[in-house]
Amino acid sequence: MKQREGIARYQEIIPDWEEFTTACSRPLPLTIRVNTLRTSPDDVYARLTGKGFALTPVAWSDELFVVETPRVSKTIEHWLGMFYIQEAVQTLPVYALDPQPGETILDMAAAPGGKCTHIASRMQNHGALIANEPVGKRQPSLMANINRLGVLNTTVTSYRGESFPMHTRFDRVLLDAPCSAEGTLRKESTLSDGATGSAIARLSRLQRRLILRAYDLLKPGGTLVYSTCTFAPEENEGTVSHLLAERDALLEGLDLPFSAACGVTEWSGVEYPPDLSRCARIYPHHIDSGGGFIARLRKPA
Repeated sequence: MKQREGIARYQEIIPDWEEFTTACSRPLPLTIRVNTLRTSPDDVYARLTGKGFALTPVAWSDELFVVETPRVSKTIEHWLGMFYIQEAVQTLPVYALDPQPGETILDMAAAPGGKCTHIASRMQNHGALIANEPVGKRQPSLMANINRLGVLNTTVTSYRGESFPMHTRFDRVLLDAPCSAEGTLRKESTLSDGATGSAIARLSRLQRRLILRAYDLLKPGGTLVYSTCTFAPEENEGTVSHLLAERDALLEGLDLPFSAACGVTEWSGVEYPPDLSRCARIYPHHIDSGGGFIARLRKPA
């Protein structure tokens, strides 16, 4: 395949490089997540297969199916909010967050609503979920998905994440940060050569401000999940390392339902704390999806 100059810079931290590049060349599967606020996986499976759709269960999740045709978005089941079309890798930050009914939770960058509505379903619509989205043109899609999927425990706000008000403390915060999105290269051809260095530097500065505010918004004993859909260590381990240097955060291990790569502890001459190996790097060949990064942190009680 054609070598990707930008992506090739990660060859030293992706040991199974050939599998990675082969997976990046394949079309991205269409995956749906069943909305358990509306229905059950068995019901969605029966309804859609009865209409002629071929559904393949995802082995590590009872909420996910791979569907062979995008026409599934035209079904009444989709419009009724029985499922959400979502990359498999994008469900993992919510699994790591482990939201519980009755808690107070913040999704700091919530649009278009895939993770926000997933959190609400895990909360069974009980508790308080704040879906924050500072970009005005992204808010209509967030509101539409919240309404379509029957989410009832959520308030939408529009603060800049780095200046989110400190009036409330949260049991859990999800920061799925704005990033260079290199992990979406299977569906975004413009990213096949990787992100520019200037974009990575600009975004990493924003991410560092966001992660500090996200952590400060936690209750003692609270949980922060930081995630991106990019490969750049500057935006991933570099951002988490900044938090560890500035706050008393504890980096926890992740119990993912499949094998993923560990976080890197050295990149381009920069050494990160050894604890960064507890983070997870998910590459397209791991679960035939996009790429991503996840770190789970806790504020001491």
